[in-house]
Amino acid sequence: MRLALIGAGRIGKVHARAIDAHPEATLAAVADYHTPAAEALAADYGARVLDADAVFEDAEIDAVLIASSTPTHADYLERAARAGKAVLCEKPIALDLARTRDALKVLDAHPVTCALGFNRRHDPQFAALKRALAEGRIGELETLSIISRDPAPPPAEYIGASGGIFRDMTIHDFDMARWLLDEPIAAVNAEGSCLIAPGIGEAGDVDTVMVTLVTASGRLCHINNSRRASYGYDQRIEAFGSIGMLQAQNETETRLRFTGKPGQIEEKPLWFFLERYAAAYSREIGDFVDAWQQGRAPLAAADDGLEALRLAEAAERSLRKGRRISLDSID
Repeated sequence: MRLALIGAGRIGKVHARAIDAHPEATLAAVADYHTPAAEALAADYGARVLDADAVFEDAEIDAVLIASSTPTHADYLERAARAGKAVLCEKPIALDLARTRDALKVLDAHPVTCALGFNRRHDPQFAALKRALAEGRIGELETLSIISRDPAPPPAEYIGASGGIFRDMTIHDFDMARWLLDEPIAAVNAEGSCLIAPGIGEAGDVDTVMVTLVTASGRLCHINNSRRASYGYDQRIEAFGSIGMLQAQNETETRLRFTGKPGQIEEKPLWFFLERYAAAYSREIGDFVDAWQQGRAPLAAADDGLEALRLAEAAERSLRKGRRISLDSID
């Protein structure tokens, strides 16, 4: 697979490394509105520098990885599909449901391999938890708890363009909940506060949230998010079932635990998503290449992006209205 990467920023660099490490993928071209960034990244991997328009016209490009700013995602995704190129798009496709649905209509009209960047599905621990659930190791799943806390809040100016905490941060947890529950979600209830960064509140958002999801059969999922965890990137999942429990723990640099007279001492969690999910990004590229070669659906597809966004919209309405929101009302 000869890939063109659109976006040479922080996440673009992560994807470039993952592409370069895959034996059946080549970083063929890099595009970015900031030409020096594209040139620097392309030079690292022996790739060409193209502008975005040229990417979709180049017959030598098999696939496009969209790692540019969120407002560009839907347009680039549609252009890739119309050009017959496979596409891996970072989340979200768009910040609103109508624009997301328009992009999915283009994909329906121009079918190509299309993966969405819900990289956590590819994390080794979370994937093992998913397999264990499917194997029935804890019997019937009854409750799911997801903890996701960033090490530090983003700048207040970031909030306006991010779509808010539910679309920017919790959306990954919504996707994990859908994937692990494996059952339609019927209702959403969200509570939120601004406890950490006053500037986030002034920008109209919250920095601390708790969300409860209820499935059609009554299973419960609790999501706990914070924009600040002083000890590092806190990423844990607990699945509780009729005959047992599964727990995915934080990753540390070596997973070493000391036990002695002072007690038990463990390392801090890895600092942020770039370190915590390095393996997941590599596996995500692997799944994308395999899906394209085999003509199958990727592990996370465009429809998953739409459904996670519906949950984000429901959570925002719940927070604003102070009541539980039926997912059927989100269209």
